[in-house]
Amino acid sequence: MAIDGLIILDANGRPIIQSGYTSFPPAYPLLHIDALNSELAKAPSSGIIDPVVYVSSGGGGDMPDCSACCHIQVREIRMLASISGDMDPLVAFAFLQAFHDILQDYFGTVSTVTLKGNFDTVYQLIEEILDSSGHPLTTSSSILRDIVLPPSLLSTLLASLPASSSSAGRSAAFASPIPWRKIGVRHKSNEILFDVTEEMRAIVGRNGATLASNVIGTIECNSRLSGMPDLLVSLSNPNVMAECAFHPCVRLQRWKRERILSFIPPDGKFVLEEYQYAPPQKAVVNNLPVPISLKPNVTVSELGGNFMVTFTSRMTKSMENVKIEWYLGEDATGAQCTLSGAGSGVGSTGGAEGSWTFDSRRKTLRWEIPTMHSLGSRILRGSWTSKAQVPRPAHAFQIRFELPSHSFSSLRIDQVRLSSELYKMYKGVRMQSCGSIEWRW
Repeated sequence: MAIDGLIILDANGRPIIQSGYTSFPPAYPLLHIDALNSELAKAPSSGIIDPVVYVSSGGGGDMPDCSACCHIQVREIRMLASISGDMDPLVAFAFLQAFHDILQDYFGTVSTVTLKGNFDTVYQLIEEILDSSGHPLTTSSSILRDIVLPPSLLSTLLASLPASSSSAGRSAAFASPIPWRKIGVRHKSNEILFDVTEEMRAIVGRNGATLASNVIGTIECNSRLSGMPDLLVSLSNPNVMAECAFHPCVRLQRWKRERILSFIPPDGKFVLEEYQYAPPQKAVVNNLPVPISLKPNVTVSELGGNFMVTFTSRMTKSMENVKIEWYLGEDATGAQCTLSGAGSGVGSTGGAEGSWTFDSRRKTLRWEIPTMHSLGSRILRGSWTSKAQVPRPAHAFQIRFELPSHSFSSLRIDQVRLSSELYKMYKGVRMQSCGSIEWRW
């Protein structure tokens, strides 16, 4: 199984850059571009389409009988990977996400202007991470930086050197016995930082009962350690982690035997582990309690409707960056709202209760609360107008929130030990959680 090719489109659906597609006719990538643009043209104003688009090629000549276009959106651009045959789309999406992470590491911001201004660097990256047969190759940023130099003044200076000088750096990238870490790494201060992030994804029915919920966790690292450090990380409660996916540096046998993370880290940022929270009570593994409550009271009438939405936090600590979105239908023309705290009859358009906006392009009402105190409630009252005689708003609210210094699974990093090096290192750990809830009414 292989990826047929990679294409990056701008906001107007025109290609910025693409891979070679050496095994296919020149019309093959154009079919995928046209298929994606056709789906976007037929999509509603929200611009949401299926992540996998079927492409009809007719099977003529060297064209495959069936193919598909897997795509992701990054700001105003879209990255798409062409696949055919029995290729698993999840492989294509994993490759697209890895490619996006590499571009973000190289340029900071991934945009049309950035990619066009660094066309040669982007094309070299594509050549290094995807071979002519469509198999992903090097996707580690730390190794790629020795092969494809990031755009900087140093790159300009090195370009003026003889070819033998630039090829030395390329061969050094593969000189290490460990593929993910080069030899001779040196830092003035040695430190390793861990970011443990957990995201709750849930669907709540109109009666307030949780229909489905789970927690996905990620342990990200930023390693700035000299030499060839060998680390041993002990966790407080490793048994709550299931369906674990590790970076290649982790020694799997040690994890299976002792539930300890033993590894030689890459230099720089990388994802050490991804996991799913498995609570001790297996009966609630897919029905975890949701830390918020939403009580929507919606009345739909001709040319609009009225609503009152009460948002309540069930947490004993403050939430941050609470965002509640509600799609009012493609014919919605506007909204008027007031905000208040629970038990208060005084309405306002902003303040401690947050602020609201109506996105006329996406036809979405957005309610934002910067800080939600523990066990507090906020109320949004208002009405909206529509050109339709019978408006059809979405029967679900989309809610996002953040919980700093919190872990749904109570997972903690207990100890980080260093061996094979004599220096002392600084260790930092940051816990944070977030939620993405669909609340139906």
